[in-house]
Amino acid sequence: MARALAAGVSRLIVPATDAVTAREARALADTHPGVIFAAVGLRPNSSAGFSRAALEPLCELASSRQCIAIGEIGLDYHWNLSPKADQWAALEAQLELAAALSLPVILHNRESSEDLLAIIERWSAGLSGPLAQRPGVLHSFSATGDIADRALAAGFLLGFTGPVTYKNADSLRAVAASVPLDRLLIETDSPFLSPHPHRGQRNEPAYVRLVAERLAALRGLPLEALAEATSANAERLFALPPR
Repeated sequence: MARALAAGVSRLIVPATDAVTAREARALADTHPGVIFAAVGLRPNSSAGFSRAALEPLCELASSRQCIAIGEIGLDYHWNLSPKADQWAALEAQLELAAALSLPVILHNRESSEDLLAIIERWSAGLSGPLAQRPGVLHSFSATGDIADRALAAGFLLGFTGPVTYKNADSLRAVAASVPLDRLLIETDSPFLSPHPHRGQRNEPAYVRLVAERLAALRGLPLEALAEATSANAERLFALPPR
């Protein structure tokens, strides 16, 4: 946290992957109010054997004012750690929870773009009230421009992480350059996906500045302008209190 603050990061959002990390994220947020915020959710790789009883602790944790989203949720067809049927059931149940609590979602997508987009397009089309204008973010975006266009059309923001700085990521940078500035977020995905020149090392929140610098250069903007825009986007999406 000290290194993050020194790098200019003033607020952090910590998504969970299961009930255990949801409690840990909530504890961090409660210990550092106004600086750390929690998201609670069951990641697809933690959804094997899913039943709705698994949502009970998440519902309780989501009641905190420091909880600002349901996440990280979604689909993951790469690791094959959970049957698709369980992943779908967990995702759809948590989308229902998000709608009931009027909380946006933080979405994980790995090799599942078509299925994920079909589900979230249907879900977002049925939303009403403020959540219809801020349904969520496709976190650590790595899909094609067509998928980006569909997500944007459904009202979602796109978040970019360390890979946008990698030498071989021209196609990803092209997508990042085309996203409207008011729909763009910057992330770390700590402890994974460290940006250049820390690739292969443990990632941490301070390194989000490197992602911001690369995106600012890509879009021909001063770093301060990019940072102001993405901070405002995060405040709007997650209904964060003003800095």
